[in-house]
Amino acid sequence: MLAIADTVDLDHGPRTNRSGTTRMCAVTRQVRPVDELIRFVVSPAGEVIADVKRKLPGRGLWVSASRKTVAEAVRRNHFTRGFKCDVRPAATLPQDTEDLLVRGVIEALAIAAKAGEVVSGFGKVESALQQHQATALIHAADGAADGIRKLDAVARQNPGKAAESPGIPVIGVLTSEQLDLALGRSNVIHAALLAGSAGKTFLSRSQLLVRYRMADDDGTAGHIAGNN
Repeated sequence: MLAIADTVDLDHGPRTNRSGTTRMCAVTRQVRPVDELIRFVVSPAGEVIADVKRKLPGRGLWVSASRKTVAEAVRRNHFTRGFKCDVRPAATLPQDTEDLLVRGVIEALAIAAKAGEVVSGFGKVESALQQHQATALIHAADGAADGIRKLDAVARQNPGKAAESPGIPVIGVLTSEQLDLALGRSNVIHAALLAGSAGKTFLSRSQLLVRYRMADDDGTAGHIAGNN
């Protein structure tokens, strides 16, 4: 049984098996959906790097999307055993991975904005919520509590067009500076995601970032919640 477990750690490259919707975490040995895991590869220079977009060449090792689990993988030499070679992941790999996840969220939000699927500013966001145009509400993680509270209340009062709608997601994974970078303007505190395909990538990447941070109970995880 143990020998079988050892053979499923590495995949055979990015997206080579369309039916591969689950993988085994190299640390916990639990089989989980790939959306709850992060793929790691070894670069030509022998460095372990997170393949957060699942596109990098080479065989991949999968680890639960958790900062603490990635740190454990580094500490307990799981990468050396999994890749079956003497790789030495950097001690900063947990933070490097989070930085890549944040960059992916920023890039996805920027693409959604270029597609016309984002509005920002308190008034425009409030209007989008009231007119049921918003599919997600975005706050800067360092935004003032009063403005966040007011827009959250508007979102609860206007949960969606369908009567059974459970509410729209509320996302607070990026700082104001990071929102500025994504949207190409200054002092962004509130934004709303509008309907469109580009926004779905932003939502999925935000969820992965939240999942990664949730292991750290330090108040910096941001949030994605529904306005129930």
